[in-house]
Amino acid sequence: MGTPRFLIYMTAFVAVWITWNAVGPPDLRWDPYAFIFLTLMLSLQASYAAPLILLAQNRQADRDRVALEQDRARDERNLADTEYLTREVAALRNALGETATRDFVRSELRSLLEEFEERGLEVRQRDEADSVPGATGSASGHQAT
Repeated sequence: MGTPRFLIYMTAFVAVWITWNAVGPPDLRWDPYAFIFLTLMLSLQASYAAPLILLAQNRQADRDRVALEQDRARDERNLADTEYLTREVAALRNALGETATRDFVRSELRSLLEEFEERGLEVRQRDEADSVPGATGSASGHQAT
């Protein structure tokens, strides 16, 4: 009843009715008493339309209620999923706090490398000192005379 096609048909029907009963031959008019029959037909149509409209509204309210319940259930699931993921991220952060990070491992490796370089420098300096003639504590343990 609320479709554009119905409205067009109903408008055309009423226009034809009014036109025929206003300008048609008096002996062929089907509503000679100032459109009383048209009023009766439109009232009858309205008396059927009102319950149909109310029925459609009730059905729409039922659909809206079901959609609202589904939305609420989906929101609850999303909230539960979000809370679960939040707990998992917090647990991962705690676990990462207990493990060595990449930057920490790199800094430790750098400090070890520097320490090895310092020891290597000391060893080279000792070797150079031992290889100089007349220096005490040569590699062979004997001093040249």
